[in-house]
Amino acid sequence: MPAVSKASEGMSVGVILGFPPAIAEELQRWRASFGDPMAGIVPAHITLVTTTPTDDWEATREHVRSVARRQAPFMVTVAGTGSFRPVSPVVFINVEDGFGECVDLHEKLQTGPLERDLPFSYHPHVTIAHDVAPESLDEAETVLKDYRATFPVVSMGLYEHDADGIWQLREELDFGTETDDYEGPRGTETVEDADANAG
Repeated sequence: MPAVSKASEGMSVGVILGFPPAIAEELQRWRASFGDPMAGIVPAHITLVTTTPTDDWEATREHVRSVARRQAPFMVTVAGTGSFRPVSPVVFINVEDGFGECVDLHEKLQTGPLERDLPFSYHPHVTIAHDVAPESLDEAETVLKDYRATFPVVSMGLYEHDADGIWQLREELDFGTETDDYEGPRGTETVEDADANAG
């Protein structure tokens, strides 16, 4: 990917919390079982900032780095299911422990170069089925109602929304530490834009 200029007109970014590989793979298998076409390319995640345009990549990157430096690692527990229906055809796993930290991070991140008015109130969640048949949404909400997983969160990912509509990881930012001048995608990690209307 070519370097992004300081004034990157039309650029959109997002920030997420990723999951440990074993939990992410398990949730992706469940998502695939419900027929979600994004299951194979979307890692399990909690969105902190979704589809936010910026005209200044350097200011945006430094802003996100600054928030990460001031954030201590914390524990997250995801458990049980919920849905954004009928507003949006989404079933999700709830964020229990770590809910407040996610909201706090969202509020800190969605300022400065990422400040915008959102069409919905921020609600941390893990999408498990999206844009599938109603009976598949029902199944997802029922089958995973007793699901529970707990894990530490020690970093957040800064993503760019590329020309193909895929989220490309630009930088993984460790909490509470200085960040190297890493830039550019690592591997093929991607995150969907579909959660944007889901809250």
